Amino acid sequence: MAHLPTSVINDESELIQLLLKRQAELNSLLEITQAINKNSSSNVLFEMLEVILNVHLKIGMVRLLIREGEHFYCASRFGGEFENAKTLQQTCQALSDYKNITALRSNPDALLSKYEYFVPVFHKDEFLAFVLIGDFDIGHELLGNDLNFVETLINVIVVALENKKLFKERVDRERSQRDMELAVEVQGMLIPRSLPKTGSVEVGATYLPNQNIGGDYFDFIKLGPEEFLWCIADASGKGVSAALLMANLQASLRAWSSVESDLVKITERLNEIVVSNTNGERFITLFLGLYNEKTRELRYVNAGHNPPILLTDGRIKFLKDGTTIIGAFDKLPSVRVGTEILSPGSLIFNYTDGLVESANEDVYISDDELVDHLMKNSSLSVDDLNEAILRNIQLTNNARMNSDDITLLSIRIL
Repeated sequence: MAHLPTSVINDESELIQLLLKRQAELNSLLEITQAINKNSSSNVLFEMLEVILNVHLKIGMVRLLIREGEHFYCASRFGGEFENAKTLQQTCQALSDYKNITALRSNPDALLSKYEYFVPVFHKDEFLAFVLIGDFDIGHELLGNDLNFVETLINVIVVALENKKLFKERVDRERSQRDMELAVEVQGMLIPRSLPKTGSVEVGATYLPNQNIGGDYFDFIKLGPEEFLWCIADASGKGVSAALLMANLQASLRAWSSVESDLVKITERLNEIVVSNTNGERFITLFLGLYNEKTRELRYVNAGHNPPILLTDGRIKFLKDGTTIIGAFDKLPSVRVGTEILSPGSLIFNYTDGLVESANEDVYISDDELVDHLMKNSSLSVDDLNEAILRNIQLTNNARMNSDDITLLSIRIL
Protein backbone atom coordinates (compact mmCIF):
# COMPACT_ATOMS: atom_id res chain seq x y z
CA MET A 1 0.00 0.00 0.00
CA ALA A 2 1.43 3.34 -1.01
CA HIS A 3 2.13 5.92 1.66
CA LEU A 4 1.07 9.57 1.28
CA PRO A 5 3.86 12.12 1.28
CA THR A 6 4.40 13.95 4.57
CA SER A 7 3.58 17.29 2.92
CA VAL A 8 0.16 15.99 1.86
CA ILE A 9 -0.54 14.71 5.37
CA ASN A 10 0.46 18.08 6.83
CA ASP A 11 -1.77 19.91 4.34
CA GLU A 12 -4.73 17.68 5.25
CA SER A 13 -4.04 18.17 8.95
CA GLU A 14 -3.97 21.95 8.55
CA LEU A 15 -7.18 21.82 6.49
CA ILE A 16 -8.93 19.75 9.15
CA GLN A 17 -7.64 22.12 11.82
CA LEU A 18 -8.96 25.10 9.87
CA LEU A 19 -12.33 23.47 9.29
CA LEU A 20 -12.67 22.61 12.98
CA LYS A 21 -11.72 26.17 13.84
CA ARG A 22 -14.28 27.60 11.44
CA GLN A 23 -16.93 25.28 12.90
CA ALA A 24 -16.08 26.46 16.41
CA GLU A 25 -16.32 30.08 15.24
CA LEU A 26 -19.73 29.48 13.68
CA ASN A 27 -20.92 27.81 16.88
CA SER A 28 -19.67 30.76 18.91
CA LEU A 29 -21.47 33.22 16.67
CA LEU A 30 -24.63 31.13 16.88
CA GLU A 31 -24.49 31.10 20.70
CA ILE A 32 -23.95 34.86 20.82
CA THR A 33 -26.81 35.45 18.37
CA GLN A 34 -29.15 33.24 20.38
CA ALA A 35 -28.25 35.13 23.56
CA ILE A 36 -28.95 38.43 21.80
CA ASN A 37 -32.31 37.15 20.56
CA LYS A 38 -33.17 36.13 24.12
CA ASN A 39 -32.45 39.74 25.15
CA SER A 40 -29.65 38.67 27.47
CA SER A 41 -28.00 41.40 29.50
CA SER A 42 -24.77 43.06 28.41
CA ASN A 43 -22.94 41.34 31.30
CA VAL A 44 -23.94 37.92 29.95
CA LEU A 45 -22.79 38.83 26.44
CA PHE A 46 -19.43 40.09 27.71
CA GLU A 47 -18.93 36.95 29.80
CA MET A 48 -19.61 34.80 26.72
CA LEU A 49 -17.19 36.96 24.72
CA GLU A 50 -14.44 36.50 27.30
CA VAL A 51 -14.86 32.72 27.22
CA ILE A 52 -14.64 32.64 23.41
CA LEU A 53 -11.57 34.89 23.29
CA ASN A 54 -9.72 33.32 26.20
CA VAL A 55 -10.66 29.63 25.97
CA HIS A 56 -11.34 29.06 22.26
CA LEU A 57 -8.92 31.55 20.68
CA LYS A 58 -6.27 31.31 23.41
CA ILE A 59 -5.98 35.09 23.77
CA GLY A 60 -4.38 35.93 27.11
CA MET A 61 -5.03 39.69 27.41
CA VAL A 62 -8.00 41.75 26.19
CA ARG A 63 -9.34 45.29 26.66
CA LEU A 64 -12.67 46.01 24.98
CA LEU A 65 -13.64 49.69 24.93
CA ILE A 66 -17.03 50.90 23.71
CA ARG A 67 -17.98 54.45 22.76
CA GLU A 68 -20.55 56.22 24.90
CA GLY A 69 -21.15 59.75 23.75
CA GLU A 70 -17.79 61.45 23.27
CA HIS A 71 -15.86 58.97 25.42
CA PHE A 72 -15.04 55.27 25.64
CA TYR A 73 -15.54 53.00 28.61
CA CYS A 74 -13.91 49.65 29.28
CA ALA A 75 -16.70 47.08 28.90
CA SER A 76 -14.61 43.91 29.24
CA ARG A 77 -11.08 43.08 30.28
CA PHE A 78 -8.93 40.17 31.35
CA GLY A 79 -5.22 39.37 31.63
CA GLY A 80 -2.28 41.67 32.30
CA GLU A 81 -2.10 44.54 34.76
CA PHE A 82 -5.32 46.56 34.96
CA GLU A 83 -4.94 50.13 33.80
CA ASN A 84 -6.98 52.87 35.46
CA ALA A 85 -9.80 54.65 33.63
CA LYS A 86 -7.75 57.78 32.94
CA THR A 87 -4.97 55.78 31.32
CA LEU A 88 -7.43 53.95 29.08
CA GLN A 89 -9.01 57.27 28.04
CA GLN A 90 -5.57 58.52 27.02
CA THR A 91 -5.13 55.33 25.04
CA CYS A 92 -8.32 56.09 23.13
CA GLN A 93 -6.90 59.45 22.10
CA ALA A 94 -3.72 57.78 20.81
CA LEU A 95 -5.81 55.41 18.67
CA SER A 96 -8.06 58.00 17.07
CA ASP A 97 -6.24 57.85 13.72
CA TYR A 98 -6.27 54.06 13.36
CA LYS A 99 -8.92 52.74 10.96
CA ASN A 100 -7.88 49.10 10.45
CA ILE A 101 -6.53 46.11 12.35
CA THR A 102 -3.02 47.18 13.36
CA ALA A 103 0.00 45.52 15.00
CA LEU A 104 1.05 47.37 18.15
CA ARG A 105 4.36 45.87 19.35
CA SER A 106 6.41 48.60 17.69
CA ASN A 107 4.03 51.39 18.74
CA PRO A 108 5.87 54.28 20.49
CA ASP A 109 3.12 54.54 23.12
CA ALA A 110 4.32 52.68 26.24
CA LEU A 111 0.90 51.24 27.05
CA LEU A 112 -0.03 50.26 23.49
CA SER A 113 3.27 48.49 22.95
CA LYS A 114 2.26 46.02 25.70
CA TYR A 115 -0.42 44.73 23.33
CA GLU A 116 0.00 42.97 20.02
CA TYR A 117 -3.07 44.04 18.00
CA PHE A 118 -5.64 46.79 17.78
CA VAL A 119 -8.99 45.76 16.27
CA PRO A 120 -11.47 48.62 15.56
CA VAL A 121 -15.20 48.09 15.17
CA PHE A 122 -17.16 50.31 12.79
CA HIS A 123 -20.84 50.33 11.90
CA LYS A 124 -21.97 52.47 8.96
CA ASP A 125 -18.65 54.37 9.16
CA GLU A 126 -19.23 55.14 12.85
CA PHE A 127 -16.42 54.17 15.22
CA LEU A 128 -18.28 52.22 17.91
CA ALA A 129 -15.63 50.24 19.75
CA PHE A 130 -12.15 48.71 19.68
CA VAL A 131 -10.34 45.84 21.30
CA LEU A 132 -6.69 45.60 22.36
CA ILE A 133 -5.30 42.06 22.15
CA GLY A 134 -2.18 40.82 23.88
CA ASP A 135 -0.50 37.54 24.83
CA PHE A 136 -1.73 36.01 21.58
CA ASP A 137 0.53 33.28 20.20
CA ILE A 138 -0.80 31.81 16.98
CA GLY A 139 0.64 30.69 13.69
CA HIS A 140 0.89 33.28 10.96
CA GLU A 141 -1.37 31.32 8.63
CA LEU A 142 -4.38 31.62 11.01
CA LEU A 143 -3.68 35.07 12.40
CA GLY A 144 -5.70 37.01 9.81
CA ASN A 145 -8.64 34.65 10.17
CA ASP A 146 -8.70 34.96 13.97
CA LEU A 147 -8.41 38.74 14.02
CA ASN A 148 -11.23 39.06 11.47
CA PHE A 149 -13.34 36.72 13.57
CA VAL A 150 -12.69 38.82 16.68
CA GLU A 151 -13.75 41.90 14.71
CA THR A 152 -16.94 40.19 13.52
CA LEU A 153 -17.79 38.85 16.96
CA ILE A 154 -17.42 42.20 18.70
CA ASN A 155 -19.26 43.97 15.90
CA VAL A 156 -22.27 41.67 16.40
CA ILE A 157 -22.30 42.31 20.18
CA VAL A 158 -21.68 46.06 20.03
CA VAL A 159 -24.27 46.69 17.30
CA ALA A 160 -26.79 44.59 19.22
CA LEU A 161 -26.16 46.63 22.38
CA GLU A 162 -26.43 49.85 20.38
CA ASN A 163 -29.74 48.72 18.89
CA LYS A 164 -30.98 47.71 22.33
CA LYS A 165 -30.06 51.15 23.68
CA LEU A 166 -31.79 52.90 20.78
CA PHE A 167 -34.87 50.74 21.24
CA LYS A 168 -34.96 51.53 24.97
CA GLU A 169 -34.59 55.24 24.23
CA ARG A 170 -37.48 55.04 21.76
CA VAL A 171 -39.66 53.18 24.26
CA ASP A 172 -38.74 55.72 26.95
CA ARG A 173 -39.62 58.59 24.61
CA GLU A 174 -42.95 57.03 23.74
CA ARG A 175 -43.70 56.36 27.41
CA SER A 176 -42.72 59.91 28.28
CA GLN A 177 -44.94 61.21 25.49
CA ARG A 178 -47.88 59.16 26.78
CA ASP A 179 -47.22 60.41 30.29
CA MET A 180 -47.07 63.95 28.97
CA GLU A 181 -50.36 63.58 27.11
CA LEU A 182 -51.97 62.13 30.23
CA ALA A 183 -50.63 64.95 32.39
CA VAL A 184 -51.85 67.56 29.89
CA GLU A 185 -55.28 65.95 30.04
CA VAL A 186 -55.17 65.85 33.83
CA GLN A 187 -54.11 69.46 34.04
CA GLY A 188 -56.84 70.49 31.63
CA MET A 189 -59.29 69.02 34.10
CA LEU A 190 -57.84 71.22 36.86
CA ILE A 191 -58.77 74.47 35.14
CA PRO A 192 -62.36 75.55 35.86
CA ARG A 193 -64.45 75.30 32.70
CA SER A 194 -66.51 78.36 33.56
CA LEU A 195 -66.17 81.27 35.97
CA PRO A 196 -69.01 83.50 37.23
CA LYS A 197 -69.47 86.81 35.42
CA THR A 198 -72.80 87.92 36.90
CA GLY A 199 -74.49 88.10 40.29
CA SER A 200 -72.42 89.16 43.30
CA VAL A 201 -69.02 88.33 41.84
CA GLU A 202 -67.13 88.60 38.56
CA VAL A 203 -64.15 86.27 38.03
CA GLY A 204 -61.60 86.22 35.21
CA ALA A 205 -58.53 84.03 34.77
CA THR A 206 -55.54 83.85 32.43
CA TYR A 207 -53.38 80.73 32.46
CA LEU A 208 -50.17 80.51 30.38
CA PRO A 209 -48.01 77.42 31.07
CA ASN A 210 -44.33 77.87 30.26
CA GLN A 211 -44.25 74.32 28.87
CA ASN A 212 -47.06 72.07 27.73
CA ILE A 213 -47.49 71.25 31.39
CA GLY A 214 -47.04 73.91 34.04
CA GLY A 215 -46.75 73.97 37.80
CA ASP A 216 -49.46 76.60 38.39
CA TYR A 217 -53.00 75.88 39.52
CA PHE A 218 -56.09 77.92 40.30
CA ASP A 219 -59.61 77.01 41.28
CA PHE A 220 -62.93 78.63 42.12
CA ILE A 221 -65.34 76.56 44.21
CA LYS A 222 -68.92 77.46 45.08
CA LEU A 223 -69.50 76.08 48.58
CA GLY A 224 -73.11 77.08 49.09
CA PRO A 225 -75.67 79.75 48.23
CA GLU A 226 -73.63 82.44 50.03
CA GLU A 227 -69.99 81.29 50.07
CA PHE A 228 -67.25 80.57 47.59
CA LEU A 229 -63.60 79.55 47.94
CA TRP A 230 -60.80 80.30 45.53
CA CYS A 231 -57.26 79.09 45.36
CA ILE A 232 -54.14 80.01 43.41
CA ALA A 233 -50.99 77.93 43.79
CA ASP A 234 -47.55 77.34 42.33
CA ALA A 235 -45.66 74.04 42.68
CA SER A 236 -41.89 73.81 42.60
CA GLY A 237 -40.77 72.39 39.26
CA LYS A 238 -42.71 71.77 36.08
CA GLY A 239 -43.77 68.89 33.89
CA VAL A 240 -45.61 65.71 34.67
CA SER A 241 -44.73 65.52 38.37
CA ALA A 242 -45.86 69.11 39.01
CA ALA A 243 -49.14 68.51 37.16
CA LEU A 244 -49.87 65.33 39.11
CA LEU A 245 -48.99 67.05 42.37
CA MET A 246 -51.45 69.82 41.56
CA ALA A 247 -54.13 67.29 40.58
CA ASN A 248 -53.75 65.71 44.00
CA LEU A 249 -53.88 69.13 45.66
CA GLN A 250 -57.10 70.01 43.84
CA ALA A 251 -58.76 66.73 44.80
CA SER A 252 -57.72 67.20 48.43
CA LEU A 253 -58.82 70.84 48.54
CA ARG A 254 -62.23 70.10 47.05
CA ALA A 255 -62.75 67.16 49.39
CA TRP A 256 -61.80 69.01 52.56
CA SER A 257 -63.51 72.30 51.72
CA SER A 258 -66.78 70.43 51.25
CA VAL A 259 -66.77 69.28 54.90
CA GLU A 260 -64.59 71.87 56.63
CA SER A 261 -64.86 75.67 56.72
CA ASP A 262 -61.88 76.30 59.02
CA LEU A 263 -59.06 77.56 56.76
CA VAL A 264 -56.44 76.66 59.37
CA LYS A 265 -57.49 73.01 59.40
CA ILE A 266 -57.74 72.91 55.60
CA THR A 267 -54.26 74.38 55.19
CA GLU A 268 -52.74 72.02 57.76
CA ARG A 269 -54.35 69.03 56.13
CA LEU A 270 -53.11 70.06 52.68
CA ASN A 271 -49.61 70.36 54.09
CA GLU A 272 -49.80 66.85 55.55
CA ILE A 273 -50.95 65.43 52.22
CA VAL A 274 -48.21 67.15 50.18
CA VAL A 275 -45.49 66.10 52.65
CA SER A 276 -46.77 62.52 52.58
CA ASN A 277 -46.84 62.42 48.78
CA THR A 278 -43.47 64.07 48.13
CA ASN A 279 -41.43 63.23 51.28
CA GLY A 280 -40.63 66.90 51.67
CA GLU A 281 -38.89 67.06 48.27
CA ARG A 282 -41.45 69.35 46.64
CA PHE A 283 -43.31 72.37 47.95
CA ILE A 284 -46.25 74.54 46.96
CA THR A 285 -46.98 78.20 47.51
CA LEU A 286 -50.68 78.67 48.03
CA PHE A 287 -53.34 81.31 48.63
CA LEU A 288 -56.83 80.39 49.86
CA GLY A 289 -59.64 82.94 49.96
CA LEU A 290 -63.07 82.25 51.48
CA TYR A 291 -65.77 84.89 50.90
CA ASN A 292 -69.23 85.13 52.41
CA GLU A 293 -71.55 87.10 50.16
CA LYS A 294 -74.04 87.84 52.97
CA THR A 295 -71.59 89.20 55.56
CA ARG A 296 -69.16 90.46 52.85
CA GLU A 297 -66.35 89.01 54.96
CA LEU A 298 -63.22 87.66 53.29
CA ARG A 299 -61.11 85.17 55.26
CA TYR A 300 -57.83 84.07 53.74
CA VAL A 301 -54.56 82.19 54.29
CA ASN A 302 -51.42 83.01 52.33
CA ALA A 303 -48.99 80.05 52.45
CA GLY A 304 -45.83 81.63 51.07
CA HIS A 305 -47.50 82.83 47.87
CA ASN A 306 -47.14 86.16 46.09
CA PRO A 307 -49.60 88.27 48.10
CA PRO A 308 -52.75 89.10 46.12
CA ILE A 309 -53.51 92.80 45.82
CA LEU A 310 -56.78 94.03 47.29
CA LEU A 311 -58.13 97.27 45.85
CA THR A 312 -61.08 98.54 47.86
CA ASP A 313 -62.43 102.08 48.30
CA GLY A 314 -59.38 103.42 46.45
CA ARG A 315 -56.98 101.78 48.93
CA ILE A 316 -54.36 99.12 48.20
CA LYS A 317 -53.56 96.26 50.55
CA PHE A 318 -51.38 93.17 50.06
CA LEU A 319 -52.95 90.02 51.50
CA LYS A 320 -50.00 88.54 53.40
CA ASP A 321 -51.43 86.88 56.53
CA GLY A 322 -51.02 83.13 56.71
CA THR A 323 -48.09 80.75 57.10
CA THR A 324 -45.08 79.33 55.27
CA ILE A 325 -45.07 77.23 52.08
CA ILE A 326 -46.77 73.87 52.29
CA GLY A 327 -44.96 70.59 51.73
CA ALA A 328 -41.60 71.68 53.15
CA PHE A 329 -42.23 70.89 56.84
CA ASP A 330 -44.01 68.02 58.57
CA LYS A 331 -45.91 70.52 60.69
CA LEU A 332 -46.67 74.10 59.78
CA PRO A 333 -45.83 76.90 62.19
CA SER A 334 -48.80 78.91 63.41
CA VAL A 335 -51.37 79.65 60.71
CA ARG A 336 -52.86 83.12 60.87
CA VAL A 337 -56.15 83.78 59.09
CA GLY A 338 -56.49 87.25 57.58
CA THR A 339 -59.90 88.96 57.47
CA GLU A 340 -61.27 91.83 55.41
CA ILE A 341 -64.73 93.34 54.87
CA LEU A 342 -65.18 93.99 51.17
CA SER A 343 -67.22 96.91 49.96
CA PRO A 344 -69.01 96.80 46.57
CA GLY A 345 -66.55 97.17 43.69
CA SER A 346 -63.62 95.66 45.61
CA LEU A 347 -61.05 93.94 43.39
CA ILE A 348 -58.69 91.12 44.36
CA PHE A 349 -55.84 90.54 41.91
CA ASN A 350 -54.16 87.13 42.34
CA TYR A 351 -51.11 86.05 40.36
CA THR A 352 -48.13 83.68 40.29
CA ASP A 353 -44.50 84.77 40.20
CA GLY A 354 -44.16 84.21 36.44
CA LEU A 355 -45.93 87.55 35.99
CA VAL A 356 -43.32 89.52 37.92
CA GLU A 357 -40.12 87.49 37.43
CA SER A 358 -38.43 86.49 34.17
CA ALA A 359 -35.00 85.23 35.16
CA ASN A 360 -34.01 84.38 31.58
CA GLU A 361 -34.52 88.03 30.64
CA ASP A 362 -33.27 89.44 33.96
CA VAL A 363 -36.58 91.25 34.49
CA TYR A 364 -38.12 91.65 37.94
CA ILE A 365 -41.26 93.71 38.52
CA SER A 366 -41.53 95.65 41.76
CA ASP A 367 -44.68 95.81 43.89
CA ASP A 368 -45.05 99.50 43.08
CA GLU A 369 -44.88 98.85 39.33
CA LEU A 370 -47.46 96.07 39.58
CA VAL A 371 -49.80 98.26 41.65
CA ASP A 372 -49.41 101.04 39.08
CA HIS A 373 -50.51 98.69 36.26
CA LEU A 374 -53.44 97.50 38.37
CA MET A 375 -54.65 101.01 39.19
CA LYS A 376 -54.44 102.15 35.58
CA ASN A 377 -56.59 99.25 34.37
CA SER A 378 -58.88 98.66 37.36
CA SER A 379 -61.99 99.90 35.54
CA LEU A 380 -61.74 97.18 32.90
CA SER A 381 -63.63 93.90 33.02
CA VAL A 382 -61.68 91.20 34.86
CA ASP A 383 -60.70 89.39 31.64
CA ASP A 384 -59.56 92.59 29.95
CA LEU A 385 -57.76 93.60 33.17
CA ASN A 386 -55.65 90.45 33.15
CA GLU A 387 -54.77 90.88 29.49
CA ALA A 388 -53.91 94.55 29.91
CA ILE A 389 -51.65 94.05 32.93
CA LEU A 390 -49.65 91.28 31.24
CA ARG A 391 -49.35 93.21 27.98
CA ASN A 392 -48.30 96.43 29.73
CA ILE A 393 -45.62 94.63 31.77
CA GLN A 394 -44.23 93.07 28.58
CA LEU A 395 -44.20 96.35 26.68
CA THR A 396 -42.85 98.48 29.53
CA ASN A 397 -39.97 96.10 30.19
CA ASN A 398 -39.44 94.97 26.59
CA ALA A 399 -39.75 91.38 27.82
CA ARG A 400 -41.77 88.32 26.90
CA MET A 401 -41.99 87.22 30.57
CA ASN A 402 -41.74 83.59 29.49
CA SER A 403 -39.31 82.12 32.02
CA ASP A 404 -42.08 80.54 34.08
CA ASP A 405 -45.78 79.73 34.11
CA ILE A 406 -48.08 82.74 34.42
CA THR A 407 -51.49 82.64 36.10
CA LEU A 408 -53.68 85.66 36.73
CA LEU A 409 -56.94 85.42 38.68
CA SER A 410 -58.98 88.60 39.14
CA ILE A 411 -62.09 88.70 41.35
CA ARG A 412 -64.38 91.71 41.52
CA ILE A 413 -66.96 91.82 44.34
CA LEU A 414 -70.21 93.45 43.17
